[in-house]
This record gives sequence, structure tokens and C-alpha cells, in this order.
Amino acid sequence: MTRHFLDLDAVTSSDIRHILDNSNARKAKRNGMAKAAPDSDSPLKGKLLAMLFEKPSTRTRVSFDVAMRQLGGETLLLNGNDTQLGRGETIADTARVLSRYVDAIMIRTTDHTNLTELAEHASVPVINGLTDRSHPCQLMADVMTFEEHKGPIKGRKIAWVGDGNNMVTSWIHAATQLEFELAIACPDEFAPSAEALSWAKSKGAKISVTTDPYEAVKGADAINADTWVSMGMEEDRAKHRHNLLAPFQVNERLLKAANADAIFMHCLPAHRGEEMTADIIDGPQSVVWDEAENRLHAQKGVLAWCFS
Repeated sequence: MTRHFLDLDAVTSSDIRHILDNSNARKAKRNGMAKAAPDSDSPLKGKLLAMLFEKPSTRTRVSFDVAMRQLGGETLLLNGNDTQLGRGETIADTARVLSRYVDAIMIRTTDHTNLTELAEHASVPVINGLTDRSHPCQLMADVMTFEEHKGPIKGRKIAWVGDGNNMVTSWIHAATQLEFELAIACPDEFAPSAEALSWAKSKGAKISVTTDPYEAVKGADAINADTWVSMGMEEDRAKHRHNLLAPFQVNERLLKAANADAIFMHCLPAHRGEEMTADIIDGPQSVVWDEAENRLHAQKGVLAWCFS
């Protein structure tokens, strides 16, 4: 059976833990190695990953490319204008064709149905590099980073402050699967996915939603934030979002309301002076650069799992 990595609610908790353990082990083994040097076992030697980007990226593109190289494989980069998708070919037909050429497909797209349709018709593993619904690969790096700094995440409290976006959906999935508490603070207009919250509630997850960021961060071991405005957003809409989200900025006062040793996390790119102040992201409690590095190691764990 083809193994896809689409969302964390579709991967068992034991498999998520297996991926994290593999990611940690591979990171540890690379201590002191040159970035271009392959892993000693090169498990994906001879394998080819197609990277399909309908949305621009820095970390997703570089981390998947380097991850495949370190695992012994190769990558093929395809932007939206490079394929017939931009000229009307169906996702299903693209999936069937690419499956004849490559060993796996990673897609970064807007519409989540593009991902699910690709996986439905592909005969090779499909990986969610980001959709408007979710970002599970980032969450694997986030959990990996939290546990590096704070120990096992089970039973701990994570706070999310800002927009209830695709990252929040993946945090909801992760909290449910890995049994940690998640407190979400956001304006009513930018509330998290009702579908994701309903699924989590049916599983008995400990998740709360509030409009008060100070309530959310109380007792938190980590505070998460994300950019308020997406690239290309209209000026009027961006201004409206800024006005609603301004009270949710992560600053020194908000950080002090969390546990004294709480860490600050951000998936990047970041905008200092907006979702967080510069002294927070560049301060001693920030772990964002470890998060960014761990995209590489987490991606390797995901890729190895898809092919195992």
C-alpha cells in the first residue's frame, strides 16, 4: 500500500513518534558532517522526489532538496508554470503521469483538495508540503524542537497566539495525537477550523479557544506565533487583519505571563514589530532557528517513513 503523508490526523500516533525518533537519530549522526555528505545508510539511493510548488517557499524547498540528497536520493523541482497544471490539465492526470517518472511527490499548494486528489490518483507517496488547510511537516519540526529543549511533549501546555490558520489545524492534530494541551488565542473572525476542533473533541483532546492571549499563555511551556498577512494580500484586507491581530502580538509582557522558562516558536518567515517584537524572536527564549534547521531532519524522517 502506498504511504502518503497528508495530515497528522491521518497518521497514527505511533507512526508520528517513529518519524520523530528517526529524525532525531539522523540529526545526531550528522554531528560534524559536511552538509552535502550523504547519511551513512543512504536509504533512498536511486530514488527521485518531484517537488511541485504552486506557492513560493524557502524552507520547504531547501529542506526537502537537502533531505533527499542526504538520504541518497535526488529531486526534481517543478513550479506551477513548469507543468500543464497551469494550462488546465487535471490533478488526477498529473498524478498518473508523475507516478510513471518519479518515486514520490511533495506538493506545496493553496487548495487542500489539490493535495488529496493528487494522492488519490498517484501510485507513489505524496507529501503535504503545505496547503491552506494544514502544514504537517512544519509540525513535525516544531514537536522535534520542543522536545529538544523541554523534554517529552506529552502532558505539556502549548499556546498559540494570533490567526487560527493552517498551522493551528496541524497543532490541533498534533495535540490530539501526542496528548498535550493546546490553548489557542485568536480573534473571533480568525477562529480555528471548526472541523479540526470537532475531530479533536471526539478524540478527547485537551484544546481550548479564547480571545484573551493572556489566558492562553498562562502556564504554557511554549508560545507559538505566525505571520499575520500572507504574500500578495490586498492592502485593505491586510490593514484589517493588522487591526484585529494587534492585541495578540507576542511581546515581553505576554511572554512573562507564560511559564518563566517558556520558549518562543515561529514557523517563519517572521515580521518583527507585527506578530512578535524583535526582542522576543531574537531573545534567549526563542528557538526559531532550531525549528528552521529541524525542518531538514523532520523531512528526512517523513521521507524515510513514506518509503519504509
